[in-house]
Amino acid sequence: QVQLVESGGGLVQAGGSLRLSCAPSGRTRSIYAMGWFRQAPGRERELVAAIAWNDGSTYYTDSVKGRFIISRENAKNTMSLQMNSLKPEDTAVYYCASSGSHYTIPTMYNSWGQGTQVTVSS
Repeated sequence: QVQLVESGGGLVQAGGSLRLSCAPSGRTRSIYAMGWFRQAPGRERELVAAIAWNDGSTYYTDSVKGRFIISRENAKNTMSLQMNSLKPEDTAVYYCASSGSHYTIPTMYNSWGQGTQVTVSS
């Protein structure tokens, strides 16, 4: 099993920035990819960004392209999501997740963090 611990999040004004981090532990050798999902009230959970652990390939959903950056910090073995130019519609609970295969298929993610709230005020 992989355990995931998230940090970051909070309240920011529209146009501001936040950084989320996720630290995996446990069976980290089984990780093929890691990603960030978000879920707003009344909406389905969506894959926002993902990164393949071996070659660093990345995926972004269209609504965050050019604003969010996902990265892996090898020295710390952590994953981060830098969120810039935040909009009120980015408000959601953000979840870190890991997958043993595929990085763009949401259903392949099988380990989850506890979630962290991101609120963007207008």
